[in-house]
Amino acid sequence: MAEPTMALPLRWGTWQGRSIAGAALIVGGMIGLQAASTTFLLPLITGTVAHVVGWWIMPAAGWRRHVVVFPCGVQIWLILTGPQSMWTLIVPYLAWLLVRHRPLRSYVTGLFVIAYGVFAASVFSEYSQLLPALAGAMAVIAGSALVARKIAGVRRIHSHRTPSFR
Repeated sequence: MAEPTMALPLRWGTWQGRSIAGAALIVGGMIGLQAASTTFLLPLITGTVAHVVGWWIMPAAGWRRHVVVFPCGVQIWLILTGPQSMWTLIVPYLAWLLVRHRPLRSYVTGLFVIAYGVFAASVFSEYSQLLPALAGAMAVIAGSALVARKIAGVRRIHSHRTPSFR
């Protein structure tokens, strides 16, 4: 089975372009927001906008892209409280599964994200350790997403190029 979202008709852009740009904006917006301080508030706006736009441009059924924006927007602000909030990354992870049209059985992989959040809260106690905690979380989330993809039975996407005979 190919990626379910590849079969959706797109009004603009390509599936691959929108997937890459959307993922980059989602993650980049979340990380960029963490650069804010009491004297430098611009990242709060730019990070939130990038994160929201990332969800909106992901190739998916329209309702799926829209329903995840508010909970994920709230969650990226919760991470501002520090590494003890890593468990809240379950929200954008489940949103990712929803937007990627993964079957319900693949949602069990969210347990890895929650387990990492509990682990991170016990290992990373200072706000200054947020970036290493986020790096670990991104690795766990990426791995969990790959496992969810396998559970869904999605195979690797192959190039559609035809061979050149010169």
